[in-house]
Amino acid sequence: MGTQVEISAESARAEDADAAIDAAYAEMSRLSDMMNHYNPDSVVSAINREAGVQPVAVPPELMAVLHMAQDVSQRSGGAFDITVGSIQGWRFRADDPQIPTTEDIAAQLPLVGYAKLRLDPAAGTAYLTQAGTRIDLGGIAKLPILDAGLRVLRAHGITRALINGGGDIVAMTATGERAWRVGIRDPDAPERLRWTLDISNGFVSSSGDYERGFIKDGRRYHHILDPRTGYPTQGPRAVTLVGADLAQINGWSCAIMVAGLAAGQGWIEHAPGLAGLIVDKDGSVWVSDGLRTRLQPAVKPQ
Repeated sequence: MGTQVEISAESARAEDADAAIDAAYAEMSRLSDMMNHYNPDSVVSAINREAGVQPVAVPPELMAVLHMAQDVSQRSGGAFDITVGSIQGWRFRADDPQIPTTEDIAAQLPLVGYAKLRLDPAAGTAYLTQAGTRIDLGGIAKLPILDAGLRVLRAHGITRALINGGGDIVAMTATGERAWRVGIRDPDAPERLRWTLDISNGFVSSSGDYERGFIKDGRRYHHILDPRTGYPTQGPRAVTLVGADLAQINGWSCAIMVAGLAAGQGWIEHAPGLAGLIVDKDGSVWVSDGLRTRLQPAVKPQ
C-alpha cells in the first residue's frame, strides 16, 4: 500500500528465519493486494466501483478491518472516516503537487460519511450506498496487515520479531527476551529520531504531517485529510500511540490528527493500556502518563 515494510526476526538457524520472513511477506502482500484502493483488481476497488449499485462479497480479513473502521468512526465522532477517499484531486508529491479546486471539494464533500458504508456480516458483503463514495483504508489497514505478518512468523516458530511499516510497528518477544527499541521521528526534521522507547509485545501507530506533502504559498499541505473539510488537517503535527490491543489503537492516530490535542488527550487518558505522544501545531509536546517513563531522547545532551 505504498509503504516500505521491514522485518527483523531472530532464529537459531538463519534459513528458518529466512523462510518465515518470506512467508510473512507473502501473506502481507496478499492482504495489501486485497485492501489497496490503488490496485484496480482489489476488493476495495470493487466496493468503490459498485457504490450505489450493489453489495460486494468481501473476505473475512477485509470485513474485520471494515468493522474496525466503523467502530473508530463512530467512537471518534467521524474524525476518522475511511470514506474520505471520496475527496479526489489531491497529489502530495513534492515534485508534482496537485490541489483540487474549492468547487471540486465542495462537490465531493457530500460523498463523505462513514454511515454510507453498510456491512452485512451474515452475507459477507460491503456496500456503499451512494454512487461516487469511495473508501481508502490507508489509515487503518496497515497495522492489521503487519499483525498478520507477525502471526505467520509466530506460526513458523519465531519468538522475537518486529515488523515496521512506515512508522507503524508490531513487535513480539518471548518471556525473558530483550525488548525492541524503536524510534519516533522529529516532525520538524523527519530524517532524524527525536525519541526512543522499548517495546516487547504490542503495537506502535504513528501519523504525521511530514510523511508526504509539499509547501505552496507558505502553507504546508500533507496527505492526512480532514473528512469534515476535504483539506489537510490543521491540528497536531504528529501523533504516536503505543498499546497491546489492535482494536484499541488502530485508526486513532489519524483521528487525533483531525480532532486535535484536547480530544486526543481525552481519548488516550480514558483508554486503559493506551499510551501516547502528541506534537501539537505550535511544536509543544504532550506525553501521557503511561508513556512518560518509557520515553527517552534519541540523542542525549552532551
